[in-house]
Amino acid sequence: MKKLISLSFILLVICLLPFSSAHAQDGEPDGPVYIVQPGDSLWAIAQRFGVAIDALAAENGITNQNQLTIGMHIVIPGLEGLSGVLVTQIVPYGESLESLSRRYGISQSDLSRLNHFTSPDELFAGASLIILSDGAENGLPPVGRATLQRGQSLLELALSHDTSPWALMAENHDQSAWSLVPGQTRYYPSSDEQGPGAFPEGVAGLEVGPDKLIQGQTLVLTLDALPGAAFSGSFNGLPLNFFEHGAGKYVALQGMHAMLDPGIYDLTITGNLTENIPLAFSQNIVIHDGGYPYDPPLTVNTETTDNQTNKIENRAWFSAVASATPDKRWDGVFLSPVPAVYSDCFPSQFGNRRSYNNGGYYSFHTGLDFCGHVGVEIYAPAPGKVVFAESTVVRGNATIIDHGWGVFSAYAHQSEMLVSVGDKVKAGQLIGYVGATGRVTGPHLHWEILVGGIQVNPLIWMNSVYP
Repeated sequence: MKKLISLSFILLVICLLPFSSAHAQDGEPDGPVYIVQPGDSLWAIAQRFGVAIDALAAENGITNQNQLTIGMHIVIPGLEGLSGVLVTQIVPYGESLESLSRRYGISQSDLSRLNHFTSPDELFAGASLIILSDGAENGLPPVGRATLQRGQSLLELALSHDTSPWALMAENHDQSAWSLVPGQTRYYPSSDEQGPGAFPEGVAGLEVGPDKLIQGQTLVLTLDALPGAAFSGSFNGLPLNFFEHGAGKYVALQGMHAMLDPGIYDLTITGNLTENIPLAFSQNIVIHDGGYPYDPPLTVNTETTDNQTNKIENRAWFSAVASATPDKRWDGVFLSPVPAVYSDCFPSQFGNRRSYNNGGYYSFHTGLDFCGHVGVEIYAPAPGKVVFAESTVVRGNATIIDHGWGVFSAYAHQSEMLVSVGDKVKAGQLIGYVGATGRVTGPHLHWEILVGGIQVNPLIWMNSVYP
């Protein structure tokens, strides 16, 4: 009787043990597997791999979610014909579907299948990319880049990288040597190459900041490349102006509009790395919501809200900031434009949604408002050149200073302007006095920073160094 009780107890313990692998009894699973990580749930795994939770449970013989244990091998349905361990990596800037395919040794069609892509445009920087590996992948694996120059043959290209044209073609699945065009990059095995894979080999790095791109911030692009290169490009249809900043470093700054819909936008970089190597790169990037609040409705002079008046004034305002002069005049953070006693007093901050005279919230606060009574001093935050100084209906007495590289600072509602168009100013120089002219509810300084013709958050320029 005691033996029977002991046997029953052992069988009960065995039944309660979780399955370490749902397909262990069937030999090798039919498809790639995912290794369960801490914090995983069956629902989260199904979401990650784009499969129905019922299908995932059925494929793995799971009838109770408590069967899911850390280290368990889960077969992902719908990926028959593929094998290996499924892991995710973050898509870096400077990569394309082709370059990622070469780095991970996975065909573009299999990468698209793993990630449910219907178009390469669905790949964007910062996305989680599902790949097949041996489970030991950690970051982006190195790959050699060989870029065809104008007038160069595939044989010459291959020999310059200590390989053969046939090996280069086989590695890149090229059907013909005649299909390559100047500027096109081919890939070969390497142990130390770490540059952005979608760029020619002469580009050693691409940095995009800030880490999280948010409405109303300044987009900063930095390329490490050969001296003497020339770059241009666009973001969301706005031109990018690159300027050489030290030997082999190229920087472009562009504002991201505070009311730009959060989502995916196209970033392109073009130009010539050398006279014989053209460059063309495109990648989708994500812009996030800035979480700007809604100000209480404001009651102002109706003359200042007239649509035609605003159109005429805006045309002159943005025309003054349309250029991008190559002389970078500032160094370090921008100084406060008002005395220290007012430098942290803000009746309204940048980006707040605005309603005038009980109208809809169709606009946003384009600058940062500083407290101050009429006559408080206004100072230049950095060296520059005055490009606008006029009395206007909406902005009152207003001044704009060009700091170079497409960066401008602007000052509205002044009681008095002390500078004129063409004047060069120094950091800390007195340029005017706080007032209550234009569209106001009381005296204050309205201060704007415009980058690439777009208003951005001035507070960040007071606390961050660009570039």
